Amino acid sequence: MKLSEMIAAEDVLARNLTDPEFKADYDRTAFAHQVAVELLKYRTEHELTQAQLAQQVGTTQSVIARLETGKRPPSLATLAKLSRGLDITFHVDISPNHVSLVA
Repeated sequence: MKLSEMIAAEDVLARNLTDPEFKADYDRTAFAHQVAVELLKYRTEHELTQAQLAQQVGTTQSVIARLETGKRPPSLATLAKLSRGLDITFHVDISPNHVSLVA
């Protein structure tokens, strides 16, 4: 398959979000995915391995690996530890039907 024939990730996501079961799971894990994206972005921008990032934060590589999967949301204590260790600010927005993160 040629690159020009591939479907964009956004289009695949939009199509999958029409499935109620997929959408429920996507909504349930959205916050965890946002944290994962921020960690991956930080790690790539600073050219760090998971182990190096873990050392900087004061945790283990396996904790960073789990966070980067985006399957489970981190606790507030974990977000605080990441914020201190990476010197970044997280803003968590919590409403009745939505939790989001801005870093």
